[in-house]
Formats: sequence, structure tokens, C-alpha cells
Amino acid sequence: MNKIFLSFLLITTGFLQAQNNTSYWQQHVDYTMEVDMNVDNFRYTGTQDLVYTNNSPDTLNRVFYHLYFNAFQPDSEMNARLESVPDPDGRMTINKGTKENPEIVSRITGLSEDQIGYLRVNSLTQNGTELQYDEVGTVLEVELANPIMPGEKTTFNMEFEGQVPEQIRRSGRNSAEGVALSMSQWYPKLAEYDFQGWHADPYIAREFQGVWGDFDVKITIDKDYTIGSTGYLQNPQEIGHGYEKEGTKVKKTKGDKLTWHFIAPQVHDFTWAADPEYIHDTLVAEDGTVLHFLYKDNEEIKENWKKLQPKTAELLAYFNEHIGPYPWDQYSVVQGGDGGMEYAMLTLITGERSFGSLLGVTAHEMAHAWFQHLMATNESIHEWMDEGFTSYISSEAENVVMGTNAENPHKGSYRGYQYLASSGKEQPQTTHADRYAMNALYGASAYSKGAVFLAQLGYVIGEENLSRTLKRYYDEWKFKHPTPNDFIRIAEKVSGAELDWYLQDWTQTTNTIDYAINSVESEGETTTVNLQRIGLMPMPLDIDVTYADGSKETFYIPLQIMRWEKPAEEGTNRTIKEDWAWGFPTYELEIPSSKEEITSIEIDSSQLMADINRNNNTWGKSETENTESEN
Repeated sequence: MNKIFLSFLLITTGFLQAQNNTSYWQQHVDYTMEVDMNVDNFRYTGTQDLVYTNNSPDTLNRVFYHLYFNAFQPDSEMNARLESVPDPDGRMTINKGTKENPEIVSRITGLSEDQIGYLRVNSLTQNGTELQYDEVGTVLEVELANPIMPGEKTTFNMEFEGQVPEQIRRSGRNSAEGVALSMSQWYPKLAEYDFQGWHADPYIAREFQGVWGDFDVKITIDKDYTIGSTGYLQNPQEIGHGYEKEGTKVKKTKGDKLTWHFIAPQVHDFTWAADPEYIHDTLVAEDGTVLHFLYKDNEEIKENWKKLQPKTAELLAYFNEHIGPYPWDQYSVVQGGDGGMEYAMLTLITGERSFGSLLGVTAHEMAHAWFQHLMATNESIHEWMDEGFTSYISSEAENVVMGTNAENPHKGSYRGYQYLASSGKEQPQTTHADRYAMNALYGASAYSKGAVFLAQLGYVIGEENLSRTLKRYYDEWKFKHPTPNDFIRIAEKVSGAELDWYLQDWTQTTNTIDYAINSVESEGETTTVNLQRIGLMPMPLDIDVTYADGSKETFYIPLQIMRWEKPAEEGTNRTIKEDWAWGFPTYELEIPSSKEEITSIEIDSSQLMADINRNNNTWGKSETENTESEN
């Protein structure tokens, strides 16, 4: 656990960073939990001792817990939303009609009492005093016996019970691929309190935010079940199941169950999965991280899962180099859930895939270990920071690891953004993750537009500055909860550019980018390119000119409000022109060459600027014109 201790030392010295012009602080939790699972009826009982440290400047008179499993009930808010959204998640619905006349029905609606999920708190005390609490859907509202003063600790002791729902979304039992238990969001989880107050969001559809802390968890379960989990197994020689030291024997235990003991330092979540048919492989990566792979004993998928293992080590090395060192001592790739979902020190992914798909989902979910479990943004209100940044870096990593070497590995993200921008239904990225009118709009905004935010930032400030920005972002904000402003301030410090306009227009509005070449005129040895800004979002421009002799030149038009000029790429023939102030809709670019000497002119030939109409970005001579000029 050496890596985590080093990182923790860095955290404790970093609380004076500014966020929203206040001294940075964050709450802390230490969980000690014991849970006993009955694999016959998928019910479990548990105890939880939680030490909560109030690092805020505020006095807390109440707290909130998330009870996620309560979402999987017919009368839940999640089900109501599922039945009312125009494009419900196909994993959570069934078609009782035909392809021509579909009748889409929520799977949650049909759950019986022994299929639903629930989490129930049976007792709760604060420092030994019983508390009053109210279960409101997926949130437990708790009135404190004594306020928690700034800088003070308090201890909550809880007894709870739960029932694992049929696997419908992320967590659950008996998945479509036959995994017995995907145990995410399974325990009463204290809600986050930060500079914006409490984040006691109901569980409706999206993802999560948690409080940093240390977890000590014991799981008692049928001894035939193999577990993949957050945390380090403390009793491997009692457990076995592929965790014991190579060449050693495991102590035999009496009874039908085993108790697995895990410790997870400095995480904001704890997840596990279990199945009696798991194959468990391990691989030690070059940085010493132990990679665990747990997947079903299914002949049709074994080869892909074996091939995945060295590639996962390559992905880890890529992220270490291009973001920052992975701080924990292990990472697990576990077959489970209903697609792909990141959790602390592991991911749950579906395993019956082609190799390309299996690697792709692993790359994406593994990248979340950095952008969600190290830079733990609030995914309810800044979902694009996690999903978009993850999509960006995982596409970059796949491009290298798979040897694709595409010039722009983000073309899919740009297409997704183009769909969103032209849909007429786009909502700003400041929209709460649960408040998007359609699931497709959420997906395009969080994943595609979020990835383009970074790829396009490379166009704005230069690829080298973008690379340095990501690394400094890691250095300054790991194990914290950064906001969009925190990230853009890093980019400003690294590059020297003013970038508030970029963050505001791209994420807080639905303004679009559209620049056009209106006309090209020539007088003597000077060519004038008449440019127009049609969209409301400003950008600096790279105007790429190809001459008749085959040579190329870039004319760089800085954006005035950036108060800065992008460095030229090495080997580029570039001329810097006068700034373009946003308030002027047109600009005259003078090229010191006659029109006859020019073959083509293009705004941003890299296509990294997300111009919504590239049809007006180019000017070029036809073959007839070229022939006439040669004669």
C-alpha cells in the first residue's frame, strides 16, 4: 500500500487550494462494515460503524444517506422516470409488442416482492444516542442528536438489511450473462457535503458522488463463491480462490461460509461481485500494480479474456504516463453488471463481447479510475468532466494500444456532438444529469461533447499545452473534488491564455461554432480572404493555404479575448495575423500572394475545431481553373 500512503501525504498538504474563492476543504468518512449474504434468497444483513469528520466551516444538524437499492421497486422515482422518458434505456425495458408495434414496458414494474431491491435501516445511533430518521425513496433523512461542529468527529452505528434486486441496471443478481451478484450501491452510503451544501440526490438513473475515506469491510458468503472487490484482501491464506500466495496451501475452514476481509484506503466507494463459476487470473503490471481478472467459466469468452490481460497492463502504463501514476496497489476487471461501470479499484463489465469491444469497454472504465476515482467530480452536475475526459483519454489509449494510429481518434465524438448541435434539443452541459429531456441527449452531451471539449482545447492552446494541463490537473486535484473552473484555471496557468470564454460558451450555453470563407479576391500580388463568424461561439482560427507549387502555409488569427497566441507546431510554416475581436462578425485576411498562386484555402484542416458547418470552410480551384492558370 506504499503508493496510497504517498498520495495521502500529498492530500493532507493540499487543502489550501482555492475553489470558488474559498479555502478548499472536504469531508472524511471511515467505514467499518460486516455483511452476511444469503445466496439462496439474495438477502443480507449488515452492521456499519462510521466515523464522520466535519472538515467544513459549517455546523451540521442533519445528515443524509443514499439507499440506492430502493430504486428497484415499482413505485420508485427511477421507475416513474423510466416509464415517462421518450427513449428509455433498453437494458431496463422489455418489448411486449412487436417490432412494428412495440409496447415498451419497464422491467422494474414487473418485479415481485422477492425480486425487488431494498435497503432498510433498522437502527441508527450517534455516539450511542438513538436518532430519528425517515426513509424517503432512495434517501435516508437523519436528524442529529447533537450538531457536528466544524472540525469535529462523530460516530454513527447502524444495523441494516437489504435484498439484492434482479439485475436491471448496474447492480443486481443473476445478470443476463449469469453472474450471481454485482454488488454496487449495496450499503447505506453517507451523502456528500461540500461548498455547495448537501448532495442528497435521489437515485433516478445516473451516477454517483461520494465522500473520501477508508473502508474496512467483511463479507460472509457461501464458500463456493469467488469475490472480486474494492480493497486489499487481508486473509488470502484463509480464503484462497486465487488470492493465496503462489505455491502455498489454504487453511481449511469449517462450515458452509467464508468471511472475506477487505481494507480499502482513501476511496469514495466500495463495490464487489461474486459468482461460484468465476475464473480468477492475476497479472503484475510494470509499475507493480496487481491486475485481477474475474470472469465466468465460459469457453466462448475465455480466449478474449486471456488476450485482454496484457493489453490491460498496456492501458495502465498509458494512463500512468499521460495522466499520472495509479496510486493503489491493485485493479480488478470483473465480469458483471449490464455494460460497463467504474468503481473504486475495479470495474464491472459485461464479458460476452468481441475482443475489440472487450478492450474498448475496459479502456473506458479503467480510465475512470483517474477521472472519477482520483479526480472525483460531482457527476450529477458535472457529468461531462468525468465521462468526456474519460472518453477522450481512453480513445487516445486505444489508438496506441491497438496500433490503430488514427490521426484523429475522436472522430466518433465529433460526430456525436454534430448530432447533438443539429438536433434542436441540445441542453447546456450545466444541466443536472437527471434533467435531460432524453437519454440520448445526456449521452451525447456527457460523452461526445465532453470529449470534444478536451480535443478542441488541444486545438485552442496546442497539443503540448493540453498534455501538460492533464498532468498538472492530476497533480493538483487528485483525491479531491474539482469543478470545471478548477480545470480551466489549470489550463490557463499552463498555457498563459485566458480561457474563461471557452468554458462558458462550450459548457454553459448551447452556442455553436460556425466560421465561413465568404469570398476570395485578388489584387496584384495580394489575395484577400473575406471571413465571417456566423456562430455565436468565438474561436481562434488556423487558416491553411496550399499553393500551386505544393507548399503549405498556416495563417493564425488569434482570438482577442484570449490575450495570447498559440505556439506554432514544430516544422510548421506559420504567419501570425492581427487579432480578431469577437464583436466584429467579419475579418479580412490578406495573403501576400496572387490568387493564381493559391490552390486551396481551408479553415482548420485538422478538423479539431467543432465547426457545425464545414461546407463553408473551404475555397479551392477546380481542375478547369488549375489547367487554365497553367496554360
